[in-house]
Amino acid sequence: MSQTASPKVTTHLDAGVYTITLADPDNRNALSRQLTSELMAAMDRVDTDGDIRVVVLTNEGTVFCAGADLSERSDDDRPDANADESPEKLESSDPLGFFGRIRRSPKPWVGKINGHAVAGGLGLAAATDISVALDTAKMGFSEVRIGVAPAIISVICLPKMRASEASEAFLRGNRFPATEAARLGLVNYAVPADQVDAKVDEIVGDLVLGGPLALAASKQLVNDVPHMPFDQAMAWTSTLSGSLFESDEGQEGMKSYLEKRTPRWVPKG
Repeated sequence: MSQTASPKVTTHLDAGVYTITLADPDNRNALSRQLTSELMAAMDRVDTDGDIRVVVLTNEGTVFCAGADLSERSDDDRPDANADESPEKLESSDPLGFFGRIRRSPKPWVGKINGHAVAGGLGLAAATDISVALDTAKMGFSEVRIGVAPAIISVICLPKMRASEASEAFLRGNRFPATEAARLGLVNYAVPADQVDAKVDEIVGDLVLGGPLALAASKQLVNDVPHMPFDQAMAWTSTLSGSLFESDEGQEGMKSYLEKRTPRWVPKG
């Protein structure tokens, strides 16, 4: 009789806040096929469940995420050794998928980084919209020390860093404290252990007050406007602003402000 594998990702929804927990501490929450598949499934719910307003991504154990599962990247498990696997199966375990999903998600993602984050794990932390890290956590781009490069996560991390600092971090492959990761712009905050929960709660408390369409639009501004020519950006943002003011959400927001009441979109509880 076969046994079902233990889940590597757990989820919990409470008052509009959807907590996704990487729950494979024995494997340092490495991005194995199972963990990645379960993370993508949790993301599917984020995109379709209207009750989810904010996502908190966190971890069990002392490591947030150790990056790629190297035991699945060895000679015996390279793609050419798995010719019978369909492209769909291989794509489902491709970390590029969930980095893009976080970036494109209309909902805000908060990283609660309760441990070390290296290589792809640091990329995952950096992909969240706002992140709070344990100040004793170690972080770094360790790829060069195993003969590869931080290729995919560079798409996420380079826009957050100065070129000279990215060059040093990528080339040296050393680990640095979360406080340095915050200075580099890879995470937003690095705080003592007894302050992590309170800081995340403070951020989430602010986020649930925002209108869902307004939050999605704000993410789009951050991600898209810096890449637009000035005239195009002005034209596009003018249209976006007008549509938001005219939307039901915008009208409700202005009325609730004038009537000194809580907007209807704020979750109960």
